[in-house]
Amino acid sequence: MAPRDAAGPLLDRFLAALRAAVPLEALWAHGSLALGDYRPYRSDLDLIAVVHHDVGADPAARGRLEALHRRLHREVPLAAKLHCSYMALDRLAGAGLDHLTWAHAELFSRPVTPVTRRELHTGALVLHGPGPSELLPPLPDAELTAFIRKDLAEYWLPATASRRRWLRDVWVDLGPVTVARAGVTLREGRLITKGEALDVLAATGAPAALVDDIRDRRYAEHPARTAPLWRLRRATLARDYVRSRIPVTLADPGTAP
Repeated sequence: MAPRDAAGPLLDRFLAALRAAVPLEALWAHGSLALGDYRPYRSDLDLIAVVHHDVGADPAARGRLEALHRRLHREVPLAAKLHCSYMALDRLAGAGLDHLTWAHAELFSRPVTPVTRRELHTGALVLHGPGPSELLPPLPDAELTAFIRKDLAEYWLPATASRRRWLRDVWVDLGPVTVARAGVTLREGRLITKGEALDVLAATGAPAALVDDIRDRRYAEHPARTAPLWRLRRATLARDYVRSRIPVTLADPGTAP
């Protein structure tokens, strides 16, 4: 079964329920599913719903959305990875505005990042309504660059101060890959998939054993269990790579200022 086909029944059910719950204008997928790198039960299903009004300020609509997501979460295992931000038509232009979002089994508010906005313009999968080019204002290159540089300097680099968090798979899987993807975007202005980032990691000095570990967990049919001693060693390798690579990436004269 193709990755898109695996997610198809859930997306169809979600779209039908969403149209009954809120005044839906458009529904877009971005990230792995849109870029052809989606892996069922491992990748997130990243969605953006454009709605007629701010559902975060509408208690009735918010309640219907929470009930919808919780029902899917209970009944469809794949829905545990479904994330969706709800952007009102009259708030699409505000890049720093918060939008109601379902992720990690809860509703909260957060911005739709410049990286997501660029993904939507360069490779969105349109599931309903008009596409991003018809509704979403384009994102200036300088805004994308500034966000990525700030994310590296103020989030990922400080995160290397703690050793404990790097014992977790999620930090090992996201940290090195995020740094690799950021470097390509800063140098070349393009976005790459997590799969492509693994090749970049290998070319920028990441230990082969670390790259193989991340690749196995994302793509292998039956990922190997992580032995305790390797988990400790892997944490050091991932943390050291992120910690050493970010200053190099930010200082690279080939990246945008």
